[in-house]
Amino acid sequence: MWSIVRKDLSIERRTGEMLTSLFLLALLVILLFAFSLDPERLRGPEFVAGLLWTTLLLAGTLTLNRSFVLERELGAWTALSLAPIDRGSIYLGKTIANLIFLLAASILLLPLIALLLGTREITPGPLLPLSVLLGVIGIAAIGTLFSAMASRTRAREVLLPLLSFPVLAPLLIGAARTTTAGLVGEDLEQLGSWLVLLGGFDLVFLTAGWLLFDFVLDE
Repeated sequence: MWSIVRKDLSIERRTGEMLTSLFLLALLVILLFAFSLDPERLRGPEFVAGLLWTTLLLAGTLTLNRSFVLERELGAWTALSLAPIDRGSIYLGKTIANLIFLLAASILLLPLIALLLGTREITPGPLLPLSVLLGVIGIAAIGTLFSAMASRTRAREVLLPLLSFPVLAPLLIGAARTTTAGLVGEDLEQLGSWLVLLGGFDLVFLTAGWLLFDFVLDE
């Protein structure tokens, strides 16, 4: 599992392909909103949270499409299938690597959004990093699993959003709500049910991906 993580991080360090494309696509979405809508509507923490998750969803989905492209193009998919390791570990390794990419993007994007939109009255609390982490784990878990499923199709760029967006809807609602609360310094206790929803969502889909990846490789 950790060998896969190191391999993906090493490739990204040399090429910078995934992080660069993710950041540029996200920046384009942010600038589109910043210059096309009334500035007074953009300064609340609710809009900052919504825009963060919208950009991560759109840019992250396009980036996650490439999770297994290299293995497909170089014929490494067969090698992964025949490797004498638990196939669920392959999924977890890919998910952790994608999680690192998405976390790096979110750390860069959140202050950038607040700066470009001129957001006021933001007092980040401990709920903010927890909310971002739980939301990004869910996107990485589902995106990695569906990316593996879609990678064998010609229309993978279209198929991945069609598969993942409906499933991610509850996660994004909860993440946007808790991120908004984190930006204004609300207490963790007040958002307990939302945090349970996010944590349960992540646990369910990480477990499902780990268990189902054996069948994904065989297809």
